[in-house]
Amino acid sequence: MSAIEARELTKVYRTYRKESGLRGAIKGLVRRRYDETRAADAVSFQIEEGEFVGFLGPNGAGKTTVLKMLSGLLNPTSGDARVLGFVPWERRNEMKRQFSLLMGQKNALWWDLPAQESLELNRAIYGIDRERFNKVVGGLSELLEVTDKMNVMVRELSLGERMKMELISALIHEPKVLFLDEPTIGLDVVSQKRVREFLRIYNSEHRIVTLLTSHYMQDIAELCDRVMIIDHGKIFFDGPLDTIIDRFSGDKVISLTFTGESKRDFTEFGEVVAQTPVSVQLKVPRAHVTETARRLLEACDISDINVQEMPIEDVIRSLFGERRAREPAMPTTV
Repeated sequence: MSAIEARELTKVYRTYRKESGLRGAIKGLVRRRYDETRAADAVSFQIEEGEFVGFLGPNGAGKTTVLKMLSGLLNPTSGDARVLGFVPWERRNEMKRQFSLLMGQKNALWWDLPAQESLELNRAIYGIDRERFNKVVGGLSELLEVTDKMNVMVRELSLGERMKMELISALIHEPKVLFLDEPTIGLDVVSQKRVREFLRIYNSEHRIVTLLTSHYMQDIAELCDRVMIIDHGKIFFDGPLDTIIDRFSGDKVISLTFTGESKRDFTEFGEVVAQTPVSVQLKVPRAHVTETARRLLEACDISDINVQEMPIEDVIRSLFGERRAREPAMPTTV
């Protein structure tokens, strides 16, 4: 049995449409009209033990809604799901002890208490043995390099230090499933890197199932072998990260360095991505790369030429833009 399984999971939000004017108000008393928005639309997937899966999508695509349903915070409108064999929205204590949800924009720790005391409260909630608690907290704080910050008030910690404490809080009961919603949001580059290193090591050592949403492609690229992409509440890609470029990118980037300065107009060869007096980067349809490279070598004095795939974040950004232009999300009126 899969650790996580979602089957046709759907969440529809209904909001009352209030019409303007006295006539509209009276009509609303007789026959109310609602707008329906499908935050998740027949979402289906399976995640196995030990997998670290990235969950991508633009704002409002449905990522957090799916995480909340899998965590039992939201009941679905229809569909079914199992997390470690449990139905999440039944909120059974046996499941609560085996999963954790960390949201980068929500605080689980008490701001007016030292981090250590906040963790003590969690120990009491989960009924964790004192010896086990000390061992787990000691190991996590050492791995995250915050041992000397444990007795500092949470409000006095830096954003990076607070997120590390939130991670300790999320893992204190040694869950088998971890849902991460934007865990590195707002962190500086150094803190992001440290959090990613910790998550990679922890996942490898404990074989914990991890589902990660993030707007930082570096998080996804470094941590996840598998990616699910959602838009308008529907998953339209589920597979290895490196296949996204092959499937969705029709272009490559040709980078040129010249032997001297060049003021030439390169738009005849492709879309100019970047240009300096001694170099240029061109976006070229992959079917034309060989021919374009040949023409460039004949036309310019080139000291170096390099052909690369489009950056993964550019491919995904372009993909979302195309889908939004082609399939605008419109609420349904009932």
